[in-house]
Amino acid sequence: MKRFFVTGTDTEIGKTFVTCGLLVALRDRGINAAPMKPIAAGTIEQDGVSANEDVHALIATYGKPLRASLVNPYCFREPVAPHIAATHEHRVVDFAAIQTAYSALSRSHDTVLVEGAGGFLVPLSATESMSILPARLELDVILIVGMRLGCLNHALLTAEAITARGLRLVGWVANTVDTNMSCFAENVATLMAALRAPCLGIVPRLPPSAPPASAKVAATFLNVAPLID
Repeated sequence: MKRFFVTGTDTEIGKTFVTCGLLVALRDRGINAAPMKPIAAGTIEQDGVSANEDVHALIATYGKPLRASLVNPYCFREPVAPHIAATHEHRVVDFAAIQTAYSALSRSHDTVLVEGAGGFLVPLSATESMSILPARLELDVILIVGMRLGCLNHALLTAEAITARGLRLVGWVANTVDTNMSCFAENVATLMAALRAPCLGIVPRLPPSAPPASAKVAATFLNVAPLID
């Protein structure tokens, strides 16, 4: 079974968007893949129920009944760092609950795409960061690079943090955040030379659409062969 943790160079750089695209691309290759976002922060009202937009997008792209509690064991109301949101709600993230949900998804799927929240080292508590998820669940890492000014430093620092923890970076995706970014091609070329993992795709900025539709388009720019071969 292939197991992946999807992290990013920052928040709001398209982790969920690309994760949805990877989900479609894997399923197009015959892989029974499921999404998971163990920890999410920030909710909106949908049909009278508080829901996280990223979790909604992942389940909508999955396209079949899937319990939200399995996809997202911890959902905090405020769109802030998870450890701050948890403190405000007097809650503590219990890894055992995440492990239970992940194990349930793993039993019924060929692979699980586990998406992080924020960046790779965003705190979960005073002593732990988001990096504990791939470490404890034994996941290989996919890095989403938000292509904008500063992405080289962010990407290289994140890759260094991943490898320093004994984790394996198995691929990265260049996701266009700033459509007016200067020297876009040169930045991508620099990352291709510096990151010791294959580029899985260069995704352009797409017009807004429903998650399943945008995921199908994103999937056409992604090559998941290195993940499954």
